[in-house]
Amino acid sequence: MSTAPAVQAPDRVFPYERWDPSLAALALQYRNNSPCPHILLKDFLQPGIALTMAKEFPQPTTDAWTQYKHANENKLGMPRRELFPPTIRAVVDELNTPEFVAWVSQLTGIPNLIADPMLEGGGLHQSGPGGYLNVHTDFSQHHFHTSWHRRVNLILYLNPDWQEQWGGSLELWERNMARCAVKYPPLLNYALVFTTDERSLHGFPDPLTCPEGQSRKSIALYYYTVEKDAKFSGHSTDYFARPQDGWRKSAMIWLDKKALDVYSRAKARFGFTDELASMVLGFLSRKK
Repeated sequence: MSTAPAVQAPDRVFPYERWDPSLAALALQYRNNSPCPHILLKDFLQPGIALTMAKEFPQPTTDAWTQYKHANENKLGMPRRELFPPTIRAVVDELNTPEFVAWVSQLTGIPNLIADPMLEGGGLHQSGPGGYLNVHTDFSQHHFHTSWHRRVNLILYLNPDWQEQWGGSLELWERNMARCAVKYPPLLNYALVFTTDERSLHGFPDPLTCPEGQSRKSIALYYYTVEKDAKFSGHSTDYFARPQDGWRKSAMIWLDKKALDVYSRAKARFGFTDELASMVLGFLSRKK
């Protein structure tokens, strides 16, 4: 991990005093944006805090990363909060506080949101050269709290020197996969917030062309509501082919997502984490 010194985090990491006056207008924009309710918040945190987070972001060479490498994605993840560098940990803790979660509820119009202290599927994410994430909708039910319905994603980007030609913009696609509706670059201190449902088709499906030593870095936080209806049952991550992907790639996307659905159901039933799957994928990757 990087040894860059951490700044002394202020008592209130998130600048409520800057965002609160425009919260009503932001909420209206959020609801009206297409193809799904969403909003891009530039300069999300104080600039010094965001830059320090980027500097102390763990290197991809550490064994702490979980490997997500299969037909539909090629990235690394680190959900374990105890492994986060100090400034990143302070920010993640702030973005999971009841005060901030209530702020997200006001922004999105979704009441009674709760944070996920496990950071299941979230936390730190990183993709190097060749990394990608096919267009998808997210899993809707927490793997270890089956009454938790996933409702909102917040993705904070930490890439101070990112070049547009490297790719990596998050694409939001129309519901029928006819076209990409909008793209957002993964630039430092940009935060994208969007509702998690069947409309939120998103990903960065083209492999990154950044040079060795560079990576697309982000922090993902997911917010849930508790469903009292016993009939609630979620679905796994659902991947989709683009019109330009061709039949071979489309078939691989479909087959892989079916395998992942089986894995997701087994994970929820037996309670194991992604670490074992990561070890297997890492072994296979090294063999290649």
